[in-house]
Amino acid sequence: MAIRISNMNQLQKALFPVMTKMVDELAKRVYETLNYFLQDYYSGYEPSSYQRTKDFLYSAVKVDARPCEDGVKAMVYIDYDAMDNYRGVTGYQVAKWANEGLHGGIVTDHKPHVWDDTMDKTINNGELLKEAIQYLKRHGIPVRT
Repeated sequence: MAIRISNMNQLQKALFPVMTKMVDELAKRVYETLNYFLQDYYSGYEPSSYQRTKDFLYSAVKVDARPCEDGVKAMVYIDYDAMDNYRGVTGYQVAKWANEGLHGGIVTDHKPHVWDDTMDKTINNGELLKEAIQYLKRHGIPVRT
């Protein structure tokens, strides 16, 4: 069924449901990828000098898409403020080390870069953009690349 659109507000209203679902799907993809690299971080190294709390393993957060000034946004992040079980180090430092290829500040053979690897596998390689274009096409919105 065709929708008559005669101004930008009507266009925004018509596109909002599609855009919200698309942004949610894209955020879900980033969240799943982040969790993959968190799992890899934990499974690739067994510490001998410290005991893991696993707070970092479960630190990924996805916030559902919502309207914002420029359209729709969702967030995926590592909640380092919730990682408060570490002795003598902040959650931020743990996340920073994990993105530098360190385990508890220790250099090891297993060197994932949790956040950077997530960005490389979703945004930097263009995969998220491809998924967005495919999503829009599936929903009847023509896109040229």
